[in-house]
Parts: sequence; structure tokens; C-alpha cells
Amino acid sequence: MTALWPAPTASGPIRWTQHVPGSKSITNRAYILAALADYPSVIVNALHSRDTDLMAGALRALGVSIRDDDGAIHIEPRPLHGGEVECGLAGTVMRFVPPVAAMADGVVVFDGDPQARVRPMNTILDALRTLGVPVEGNTLPFTINGRGTPEGGVVEIDASGSSQFVSGLLLAGPRFTKGITVRHVGGRLPSLPHIEMTVSMLRHAGVRVDVTENSWKVHPGPIQGRTWTVEPDLSNATPFLAAAAVTGGTVRVRHWPLDTTQPGDAIRLVLETMGCEVDIITAESGPGHDLQVTGPSGRLKGISLDMSDIGELTPTVAALAVLASTPSELTGIAHLRGHETNRLAALAAEINKLGGNCEELQDGLRITPAPLHGGVWHSYADHRMATAGAIIGLVVDGVEVEDVQTTAKTLPGFETMWEDMVARG
Repeated sequence: MTALWPAPTASGPIRWTQHVPGSKSITNRAYILAALADYPSVIVNALHSRDTDLMAGALRALGVSIRDDDGAIHIEPRPLHGGEVECGLAGTVMRFVPPVAAMADGVVVFDGDPQARVRPMNTILDALRTLGVPVEGNTLPFTINGRGTPEGGVVEIDASGSSQFVSGLLLAGPRFTKGITVRHVGGRLPSLPHIEMTVSMLRHAGVRVDVTENSWKVHPGPIQGRTWTVEPDLSNATPFLAAAAVTGGTVRVRHWPLDTTQPGDAIRLVLETMGCEVDIITAESGPGHDLQVTGPSGRLKGISLDMSDIGELTPTVAALAVLASTPSELTGIAHLRGHETNRLAALAAEINKLGGNCEELQDGLRITPAPLHGGVWHSYADHRMATAGAIIGLVVDGVEVEDVQTTAKTLPGFETMWEDMVARG
């Protein structure tokens, strides 16, 4: 068995200020746009994690020049060639890089972790086939036979499994001869804010994008090289804010953006609804603002919430709901069955093993408060499952998180940050 990490239990209300590294979602989109730009780019405050390292490695494998100089990432576009791309368990790599590989001169082979080989890929691969790109395979491992600049055009896809399918096509779209128009024709589209983030970043790079309901048209043309300044990762901030919520303490996260496309910003309303005091305040140091959350003196209130736009917050919100005083229902998240693991099944299994009462619904979870006890919390190689276990461990003695190191996917050093917060806060 992978090593177990004893999740520290808080002895009282936590009072803490936390710095959170840059957003994975913004960093990896900036990598793609910089790799396809007309001239060099710089990424400032980029996240350094397994997912972003895999993205850099993938682009280097295709010929892009990437160097880290004094904490800034310098990217110089180069002619793309064939190579081998290691995806690990990074959805942004396995779904954003194939449309880039379509422009390579040569064969590009994709593979990843064993868990990644069961993640849905047909949507993006079939879309590339529709756009005239030769593709072999339907899941990892698969092969893209790059033949220079593809023609592009209109493609209809069912992106109800992941918004990353749309973003991957849009990011590369300006470099296709006719651009790319993506029309979503399936069920409810999840994580729409991530597509809005993609569109916003394309426009900041000088790309013309037309948006109508369930349709996005990226016009062909240049992508401007520029300096990208990455915001703190708000989803990675949520476990620390949850620590205030479940212990009745106060946690401040530095440099919270006032205007953002990150879905993690929705945690503010979630915490308010569950009984926390949430304030945007003048930054403790430097320009900008911080976010400060103070938990209630008693237990949290349960919540009924459609999380279709903010599915990545589900493990954090589920952990809060387990510790609340009244039932919660989290819906609109059937697509989480195709994430790093089947997050709905995993959350239900682990909560119930600790004595909780979590029922898996067709499109979500129903959580009824119940007395909890210690035990092993499995991470399923899923970073957000691991942090959910840490949140519950703040209040429940004896929780041991299996493979907490999986948090390095997006937040290297999480366990040290967490231990410092509990010990010193």
C-alpha cells in the first residue's frame, strides 16, 4: 500500500494567512497560446506542478523552446515536429495538446498513467478526424499523424463529459487554415467558466472569437506573443478556506483577484451559504486584495447546490457537507465520473467508510450528517480527493490519507503547507 499520511487534527479555531501558487488552468492555457504565437512570450507566476511540468514537457517534445529564467517561463515558438508526449494524468495535456500535434510535421505518440487510459478521449479525437487530421486510437495510447497546418472548419461534438474538449479545439483554432467552429450538441455543458477562461485568453492574445449559445467560432490568424501574469489558483485555495469553515477559525488567502474567470471564485458564495463570514479586504502586503473567511461558532449548514459550472470544487464542498449539521445535495456533476477517478463513487465510498452517509445520485451526491470516525481515506491518485480527506481530518481524529503526494499534480508541497497551518495557526 502507498504510504499513509496522518491528517493533522486542529486543536481549536485555525487562524492563518496562506499564499497560493499560480493557477494550473491559466498556466497551461498560456503554455499552449505561447507555443503557437507569432513571437516569444513570458509567463509570470506560472504554477510549477506535475500537470504544468507535463505540459512543458509535451511542448518541448514537439520542438517548442521553453526555459525557466529567474522564476519566469520564456517560450519561443519553433516549427513543430513529431515526438512522444507523456500526459500523466493531466486532462489539459491529453486534451489540449492533440490539436497542436495536428500541426506537427511527423508522428506524435501520446500515452499517460494507467488511470488516464480509461479517461474519455473519443470526443477530441473524433473531432480531429472530422477536421481531416489522421488519428489512430480512441483512448491513450493514441497517435496523431501531423501533416502541417490542417484545414479546420466546423465540427459538432458532445462535450457533456468535459469542457476541456471545447477548450482544446479553440486554443489551436487560430492556426488552422479556416479556423475552427465548435458546436456543442450533447447534454448540459459542464464547467462553462473554463471555456470562458479560454475565450478570454484567446482574445487577450489578439484572436477574434465569436460566441453564441453552445457555439464558438475562432477565426484564423496570428496569436500574439505576450506576457501572461498568472493569478493564484483559486481552486487550490479552497481547502485552506475550508479549514476556517470547519474549525470556526479565520483564514486569509493573499492576492485574491477581484475580476476572474476561475471557477474557484464561486467558493465565496458556497461558504457564505453554509454560514461563514466572507470578506474581500485590502491586501496584507503589496497591492491588491485578500480573501478572508471566518467560520461559524457552531457547525456549518448544509447546502443544495447545482455544481455543473464548478465541478472541480465538489470534493471540497462534499467534505464541508459531511461536517455540516443538516443534509446537503450536490447536483449537476455526472461528468465527474470521467475525471481523474470516478469522483462521485470515490467520495461516496470514502465518506461512508468513515461512518458518513453519502448516497450517489444519477448526477450528484446526497450527504446526510452522521457521526464520523477515523480510518484510511483513499486518494485514487486524485489530488482533490486527497485534500478532501485532509479537510475531514481537521475535525475527525485518526484520518489517514493514502498517497497525499498525489497533490503534487497541481499543488506541490500541500502536506507541508497544511501541517504548518494546523501547527502554527
